[in-house]
Amino acid sequence: MKPFALVLFSLLVCFGFAQPVVGQEKVEFTVSELAFIQSHGPWPPKMEPDPSNRFSGEPSASAWGQQLFQDVRLSQAQTLSCASCHDPDRYFADGKARSTGTSTVDRNAIALADLRLNRWFGWAGQSDNLWAQSIHPILDRREMNATVETIVQRVRQESDLAANYTAIIGKGPKEEEPLRLLVNIAKILAAYQETIRTPTSAFDLMRTRLLEDEMISEDAAVLAGLKLFVGKGKCSLCHFGPNFTNGEFHDIGLPYFIESGQVDQGRYGGIRDLKASAFNRLGEYGDEPAESAAQAPTAFVSLQHRNWGEFRVPSLRNVSKTAPYMHNGTLASLEDVVRHYSTIDIERLHADGETILKSLDLTKQEIANLVAFLKTL
Repeated sequence: MKPFALVLFSLLVCFGFAQPVVGQEKVEFTVSELAFIQSHGPWPPKMEPDPSNRFSGEPSASAWGQQLFQDVRLSQAQTLSCASCHDPDRYFADGKARSTGTSTVDRNAIALADLRLNRWFGWAGQSDNLWAQSIHPILDRREMNATVETIVQRVRQESDLAANYTAIIGKGPKEEEPLRLLVNIAKILAAYQETIRTPTSAFDLMRTRLLEDEMISEDAAVLAGLKLFVGKGKCSLCHFGPNFTNGEFHDIGLPYFIESGQVDQGRYGGIRDLKASAFNRLGEYGDEPAESAAQAPTAFVSLQHRNWGEFRVPSLRNVSKTAPYMHNGTLASLEDVVRHYSTIDIERLHADGETILKSLDLTKQEIANLVAFLKTL
């Protein structure tokens, strides 16, 4: 068998002689650009169960988790559910710049999809597993505003909740220690959320045809935008792989202030909260073997000054459906996002942090082409 590198080289050489054509226009991709295009698939990738969650991949747990996701009894006032901010009809976002629970929060609701591909959760990565992240909105006073005692009381006293808990967990809620009960509810929620997946996109079909060396007939603007994405724009440096994200955090020159006198620390605060959490993978509530948990990324993360103002690199799948954009929802459209990167002020970036970003100086047509490509995702 040929080494992988030789196989890839052979494929790319072939591509060099069979470029996509639109009408009379020929779109030329370099070998490097074609390699980046191929690296964004295949889709969907295989998703393994979460080793820290014993209910991950269990259909009965996922089914109850879907019910709990829309159950207002997980909120203090019984008026809000997870779906209030992660609306299935809005691609599991809410369309607001900053989400509103019992009051307005600091950040935009991240669209929930393909979550098993993440290593960190939340805009600042304050959790290293999905079930811990599911606890945050339940207890946050500005979101669902519940307490551990509230959740325990409801699950023990509401007959349907108690019956489902016993059936799935294998133990009655009245026999369960309060924090363990809350964690189990969060794990059931996570078992459902990890089943939320984006479908095969127009890009995936185009990528497959490229891989099979077939003629493609996409709009000229789409192909020009794809070339910008993997070429001049270098978007693939952060938005790479099948899920179009490196899963990490970057300072992209957005203001740190939430409002006058109030600063969002971003990843800096996320790392601090992650390390202090009783629910991270290094703690006692996870279900994976100790030797595996000890190798979790959390064990190797350290707090650094450059983490101020860094926020997660979101997946670009379904990106045209989940406006507004950025952690604080300050950019209303994809055109605004591309324009931000086109004119980014690198003086705003940490001198000891970002070294990748620079102003792209795109023309109006290039901005339109890049947006046209993003819509294929």
